[in-house]
Amino acid sequence: MLNTLQTNAGYLEQVKRQRGDPQTQLEAMELYLARSGLQVEDLDRLNIIHVTGTKGKGSTCAFTECILRSYGLKTGFFSSPHLVQVRERIRINGQPISPELFTKYFWRLYHRLEETKDGSCVSMPPYFRFLTLMAFHVFLQEKVDLAVVEVGIGGAYDCTNIIRKPVVCGVSSLGIDHTSLLGDTVEKIAWQKGGIFKQGVPAFTVLQPEGPLAVLRDRAQQISVLGSQRHPGQGSCGSCPWHLCSSPHPTCGSGFGTRSGRAG
Repeated sequence: MLNTLQTNAGYLEQVKRQRGDPQTQLEAMELYLARSGLQVEDLDRLNIIHVTGTKGKGSTCAFTECILRSYGLKTGFFSSPHLVQVRERIRINGQPISPELFTKYFWRLYHRLEETKDGSCVSMPPYFRFLTLMAFHVFLQEKVDLAVVEVGIGGAYDCTNIIRKPVVCGVSSLGIDHTSLLGDTVEKIAWQKGGIFKQGVPAFTVLQPEGPLAVLRDRAQQISVLGSQRHPGQGSCGSCPWHLCSSPHPTCGSGFGTRSGRAG
């Protein structure tokens, strides 16, 4: 049943046509989330670490999850693609959820979306969106301390970008990928990746080529300006703190922790 939701070429063409209006896609994902019984605000409880990039984003997520788990935190980890079993995409404490848990949450979500469909919307989201929704439900119900979430494609238009208050955002090494969706230059792709930055949320990146690095910096500054306009007189409340990790042993991560106050 899950495989019937696989993304097809027609859907990819639709995404390409709509990519100029990110709200269209994000609002659709928010609607699916609401139909599943959650609101965007509910995701704030997950202490999400949101990571994008071209090369190394999966490894970055895996290292981050392992480090935080070693401090005794109960971790959730959502990644893609899987190698052998689809359950690898949704992990708790480093392990794919069990077949029993996967089955329980799959059918709970599937039936909920079936029950809430109407004539104005498609009953089921595509494969990746469905699994993203399912991961959110699993992490909330299983009460993880934090969730490491890997972006699927890009950032600005990715369905994981309904997350509004991550603990921190990260960008791994950038390069050319998914040009039909993200653009045909590294700078255009960097603009897409920087779309996960949020007001008041620290953004970290590794060293990048000068062009895309400037784009990421501009994205963070634009969000900071927008935040200051919305929250005048509140200092850095609406800013997007920007950090460049320029060495193998960066000091830029000092003081990082989850909202619960437990150091990571």
